[in-house]
Amino acid sequence: MTLLKPVVARALGWVTLASLVVLALFGLWGAPADEVQSDAQRLMYLHVPAAWIAYLAFGVTALASGLWLWPRTRSIVWDRIAGASAELGVLFTGITLLMGSLWGRPVWGVWWAWDARLVTTAVLFFLYLGYLALRRVPGNPEARARRCAIAALIAFVDVPIVHFSVTWWRTLHQEATVFDPELKAHIHGVMAFTLWFGVLAFTLLYVYLLDRRYRLECLQEGLDDRELQQAIEERVRGARPTDPAEVGAGR
Repeated sequence: MTLLKPVVARALGWVTLASLVVLALFGLWGAPADEVQSDAQRLMYLHVPAAWIAYLAFGVTALASGLWLWPRTRSIVWDRIAGASAELGVLFTGITLLMGSLWGRPVWGVWWAWDARLVTTAVLFFLYLGYLALRRVPGNPEARARRCAIAALIAFVDVPIVHFSVTWWRTLHQEATVFDPELKAHIHGVMAFTLWFGVLAFTLLYVYLLDRRYRLECLQEGLDDRELQQAIEERVRGARPTDPAEVGAGR
């Protein structure tokens, strides 16, 4: 019922917690303030890793959906992973939008702008909210898994559009500074270390939360199955003809 062995999950939880504490120390005090943006730039250590995890989560959802659609690898496990990862993707996309808005206010002077990167990211957020709503629609489990898998693959088309939006449309958002189209990082020193450590810490957090959410989904399905079985048994008992002997004993 879990993706990881219990001992591995516990160890991962402690390592994740320690890495987030180290990230907070470097993000708040270890890394220097930016010469232009001052301390507002420190939001980058949350904004960029959260965006990376959103890409990763939706990529895992798309991969798991593809594996479910392929008859040779079709398994309920892939459907559960797709749903759990999509929930995390929506969570981290929301964090990305929130951190970006908090960062944009002191730097750009606005909380929100109709910028290509911002708009495509918001579209991504609502696309996967729709995907999660689709998973809540009652019906045949296999039919639900099929339509959700197809929806996940369609929604994933927006991920590369979000990433390359700053290259295709020159609007308010700056071009890629971590990796430009030639895969060259334009950040160095303690800032670079803190940023990459943030990516590592958030990746560990994603894996840990994915394992926990997968386990919760299995427990919920087990509870639903038991409730369904109980309802069927009660219905059968209610429809059973009354025993004449019991009727006579009751007189």
